[in-house]
Amino acid sequence: MIAALLFAAAATTALDAEYAFARDAQRIGQWTAFRKYADRDAVMFTPQAVWARDFLMDRKDPPAAISWRPLHSFVSCDGRTAVNSGPWFTPKGKLAGYFTTVWQRGPKGWRWVYDGGVAAPVQKAASATPKVQRASCARPAPGAPIPPPPPLTTKQARTTPEDNGRGESADKTLGWDWKVTPKGARTLRVYLWTGSRYAPVINATDPAR
Repeated sequence: MIAALLFAAAATTALDAEYAFARDAQRIGQWTAFRKYADRDAVMFTPQAVWARDFLMDRKDPPAAISWRPLHSFVSCDGRTAVNSGPWFTPKGKLAGYFTTVWQRGPKGWRWVYDGGVAAPVQKAASATPKVQRASCARPAPGAPIPPPPPLTTKQARTTPEDNGRGESADKTLGWDWKVTPKGARTLRVYLWTGSRYAPVINATDPAR
């Protein structure tokens, strides 16, 4: 356990952290691993948005864990925030869908702040070699990658049941937002600074279940 914690703190990239997270899910248990790597304000979905700290509290590990591997990593210019995605598999090894994890590096190392899987079956997994795409550092990013929505009116605040959230890297070169409908359908958008514009790199939808 001590060695694993030291590895998590010393992980150089979010890909290192993702691999360690996936290995620990098999080694120490699925929900134990989720707790170990979660940021205090991490969000996950059930399918509505929940604080990971509440959902994972005292949750017992299943007899066998799911597995996953990253195929893409979108990284901020400063290297301290990244969005990983790739296939995930059932405990029996059946390809089940795709995951997306948002990682941020702080004083305690890498911690995930967003974790969401798309459960829709897919035909096949792509190459096992992850592709890393880093935001441009050539020119400073001009502002928020995803502008915040206009504030709700008092009436809208009482009648809008949808959950939504957003985040961005400290240097504003990587941003994401998500939204969940009352029936559980979820969308996630991720934008990366190219030096001249914010390019969409992920636009994923998980239909209502």
